[in-house]
Amino acid sequence: MTNPFEDTEGRYLVLINDEGQHSLWPAFAEVPGGWQVAQEESGHEESLAYIENHWTDMRPRSVAEAMNRAG
Repeated sequence: MTNPFEDTEGRYLVLINDEGQHSLWPAFAEVPGGWQVAQEESGHEESLAYIENHWTDMRPRSVAEAMNRAG
């Protein structure tokens, strides 16, 4: 069985949580609690490109904000 997160022929959602973290998610799977759809169903490459273009700071939002306040 192919790993559904690595299926280049699969259909995916891009999810985002409250900390601004993104996740590639198989479209057939239920969206887990605490996550919202940032990009509707699309192909593997399109989904990865969305994540690469939108998730430019890997730090959780709360960490980035605390570091910015600390100067």
